[in-house]
Amino acid sequence: MGDGELLIVANGAKYEVGPEELFTFGRGESCTVRLSPEDTTISRVAGVVERHGSVWFLRNPSETRPLAMVDRFGLRSVLPPLSRAAVEGRVRVIVEGAHTHELVLHAPEPAQQPSAAGTGTATTAGEGVLINDQDRLALVALFAGYLREGDRYDPNPKSYAAAAARLGWPRTTLVKRIEYLRTRLDKSGVPGMQGWNALGALAEYALTTGLITKNDLDLINS
Repeated sequence: MGDGELLIVANGAKYEVGPEELFTFGRGESCTVRLSPEDTTISRVAGVVERHGSVWFLRNPSETRPLAMVDRFGLRSVLPPLSRAAVEGRVRVIVEGAHTHELVLHAPEPAQQPSAAGTGTATTAGEGVLINDQDRLALVALFAGYLREGDRYDPNPKSYAAAAARLGWPRTTLVKRIEYLRTRLDKSGVPGMQGWNALGALAEYALTTGLITKNDLDLINS
């Protein structure tokens, strides 16, 4: 791939998009990649990938339908109608219709990358908080859906019962371990570790700091 180009994988095909090119996708005949032409729940032009200056952008030209973007951590965000967002590194774009379509965009990596978690028995998380192997197992069992791709991608924490069953643990064992971890992170100053969305905040923290990665799916034989 040449300098300034962006690689897009869609429907099993690869497209190298030059800095002066537009890449479009949707159900319209004029699109670079045509998604389910008969599916009227998909916009004629559902998305446009284009470059301005040195930055690649995904633009949603639809007036009514959102797009979903999944970043390199596995976190999903909504791109509202008539909006755009910068594309950095590997980004998956999800188009919802009668069937779900996924495009994978490979842009230049952002200038700074978070450090990956080590594989030893303890990793620092927050100031003075150590994450051991059992903690990591619990995190992966709860948040495996964020790390998977395609039809198995699910950006929602598993229930405690489902995660414990995946590990063969009693539910109470997993609950106590996660609650103790959240308490320690909260005391160390990590925000969001208490309240109604504490598990979602823990997922974001674990993913964006590299406490768990796709490689850790092997820990639960996924």
